[in-house]
Amino acid sequence: MKAGLLIVVSGPAGVGKGSVIKRARELTDNLSTSVSATSRKPRPGEIDGVHYFFKTREQFEAMIKDQHLVEWVEYCGNYYGTPKEYVSRELEKGRNIVLEIDVEGSMKIRDMFKDSILCFIVPPSYEELERRLRGRKTEDEETIQRRLNRAIEEFQYIHQYDYIVLNDSIDEAAHRFISIIGAEQMKTFRNLELIDRLTSKE
Repeated sequence: MKAGLLIVVSGPAGVGKGSVIKRARELTDNLSTSVSATSRKPRPGEIDGVHYFFKTREQFEAMIKDQHLVEWVEYCGNYYGTPKEYVSRELEKGRNIVLEIDVEGSMKIRDMFKDSILCFIVPPSYEELERRLRGRKTEDEETIQRRLNRAIEEFQYIHQYDYIVLNDSIDEAAHRFISIIGAEQMKTFRNLELIDRLTSKE
């Protein structure tokens, strides 16, 4: 069995990362998402173990110390990280797994998993990103400005990603994302067993 693909998705807050991934999962049957751990408080409607594994700062720091995370980062005053065991298990089962993580975490993943695929979701414009952030109505003005300033910093990393995925509409962006996965699955270095069978015939 071929190992699954490890696909990293990044992008600024409000760009629609979660919505694009959710729609892509509805359109294909071999795409898993990792549930991240975080030290931030749950938002209304968020469920522990479904949206995030919600930890105290002390619990999260113990996970760091015990090396139970593939990557972690402190972002806007809270920790976020990817549990190692879940990722390894899904890849071994041949599942394609998506990690929705920030730019610093993505660079760590690339160092650890050399054939990971890095995708950066972009808005049509900075103004549209601000409109989406404000439309969520989940954060105060100070937090919104912090996220907008952070977005400018994150855009500087785009050139280090393999692909950009324009999110002008959720459905179109999801189809673009799936096309990237399909193309990556057919790369020659991922299909050496098939190539060997085809080229070894006398």
